[in-house]
Amino acid sequence: MNHKMVLFTTGQIILLEAALLLLPLIAAAVYGEGCIRAFFFTILICLVCGVGLIVLCKPKNRVIYAKEGFLIVTLSWLLLSALGALPFYISREIPSYIDAFFETVSGFTTTGASILVNLEELSRGLLFWRSFTHWIGGMGVLVLMMAIVPSSGSSGRSIHIMRAEMPGPVVGKLVPRVRETAKILYIIYIVMTAAQVILMCVGGMPFFDSLLHAFGTAGTGGFGIRADSIASYSPFLQWVITVFMLLFGVNFNLYYLILIRSFRPVLRSSELWCYLGIVGISVALITGNILPLYHSIADALRHASFQVATIITTTGYATTDFNLWPQFSKGILFVLMFIGGCAGSTAGGLKVSRIMLMLGNARRDLSKMLHPRSVSVVQIDGKKADPAAVNGLSTYLTLYFLMIAVVFLILCLEPFDFETNLTAAVSCFNNVGPGFGAVGPASSYAAYSAGAKLVLSAAMLLGRLEIIPLVIAVIPSTWTKK
Repeated sequence: MNHKMVLFTTGQIILLEAALLLLPLIAAAVYGEGCIRAFFFTILICLVCGVGLIVLCKPKNRVIYAKEGFLIVTLSWLLLSALGALPFYISREIPSYIDAFFETVSGFTTTGASILVNLEELSRGLLFWRSFTHWIGGMGVLVLMMAIVPSSGSSGRSIHIMRAEMPGPVVGKLVPRVRETAKILYIIYIVMTAAQVILMCVGGMPFFDSLLHAFGTAGTGGFGIRADSIASYSPFLQWVITVFMLLFGVNFNLYYLILIRSFRPVLRSSELWCYLGIVGISVALITGNILPLYHSIADALRHASFQVATIITTTGYATTDFNLWPQFSKGILFVLMFIGGCAGSTAGGLKVSRIMLMLGNARRDLSKMLHPRSVSVVQIDGKKADPAAVNGLSTYLTLYFLMIAVVFLILCLEPFDFETNLTAAVSCFNNVGPGFGAVGPASSYAAYSAGAKLVLSAAMLLGRLEIIPLVIAVIPSTWTKK
């Protein structure tokens, strides 16, 4: 175990957070808000911690293997959240540090679950930081570091960090060098975010609102800046956000293929067509089910499309209180919480690719039961699926459902009904945000106890990092030198 390299890289990440905090500090200065002092002190703390780790833990050996990659990702996300909560706490706009930590974890993990009740009272500088954490966490702060910080002898092993942070059963490189892959991903990410900002400004949304909503959409996070989320904005703006939520739920590798004009693999992507098929069928079923609640088919279609997009991409915005929808529509949304977006996107959930692997594996096992001597493999896009992904699927699913069950049982100690606790556990673990009952889109997580908020924060981190890095970090043998 290369302990010094783990701490050295973590120090670099903390310094990167200090640099990113300059943007909300500038926003606070532009609007002349008192929270500028909170950002200043937080940046100072980050500088001291980051420089201290870099100076004291400068490694001789800069090689990063899988074990180091998992630990770097785990420590970085925990410290990013712990330090990122300080502006809310120091400014006293969120007087409880645990509440501030919950809000920050929810931001970085792109969950969008909130403890804030009077959202409009939050200063613009903190609103900016709150939404900006979505954008940072969507693609991954370590991927951002690899894109902008020159490598120092460890570039050949940086793939272990990317695999530990990027969502999906399989993560590969677009080009031979990991740093160039990270750059390509972030260029696509920035261009798509800018395109959404421009379209929303054209639709009449103020620039500040457009920027923050684009942060939330790009990271599929869902922190709004109004108590009613997106409901008070025009139908045009709601459709723009709907389309971009779906776009950010697509595997970013496909956008790279489009850029290099390799269209055939995109059109043959079974994951993409499965994703779009699930969206289309869900929208059609919900539109027909909620039609009696709205004045026209257009309104029902708009609300159904928006809520399907926001749930399957685990964004968490809302145009209406779907708590009031019929049970059938709520049931569809509940199932979509588990499915999530495509692998390699900013969305959470199990991922469509895993669902396809599950079905393919089940089909293979059933075939072998009927024809024991036959030889069959799991195929995706006409090719043999990665054996490592197939073999690791059962382990992941076991841990996934076990941990959701544990979180749910702990929440059952709270004074809430079954529906509220179950959907809170599922929503936070899958980084969706709103659930049903007392944690619906018109409510918040404020009423949960401090202990429950810490458990839900852990669930959000487990869901965003897809369990394995955090589990490996708590295994004692991980920290040995062998």
